[in-house]
Amino acid sequence: MAFAARIEPHNAEPIALRGVPANDTARPDFSRLEWSVIRLAKVDSLSTLREPGRLGRFINWLLNRKGNPELANERLESLRRMAVLGWHYGFTVPGEDVASFLSAGFSPDQYELMVHSIRAAVSGPQGITA
Repeated sequence: MAFAARIEPHNAEPIALRGVPANDTARPDFSRLEWSVIRLAKVDSLSTLREPGRLGRFINWLLNRKGNPELANERLESLRRMAVLGWHYGFTVPGEDVASFLSAGFSPDQYELMVHSIRAAVSGPQGITA
């Protein structure tokens, strides 16, 4: 439950931003598919980020639920996981989750764009536009 871990300032470590060019001046954006993953993550609960336990498997069996919310593409799954955390917590996401998002090939600017768009959708009637 990394998303529920306390953030302690005395043991904080800097996050290394690997794979992000220093002179990247292009405007950050997502593809239409990536925007749809972000929008669809709104209905995913935090329990979709971890494997179900014994009770969860029993309830799924009892209710005949067979779906798996994980996406087959690792990059899109990383985006979905970060979008779920963004819908629930905004910018207060643990550093290791942000680091795994960045290591999937996304940039810090894309992270900020996603969370700002999610916060705008939560606070305003216009929603996310792609």
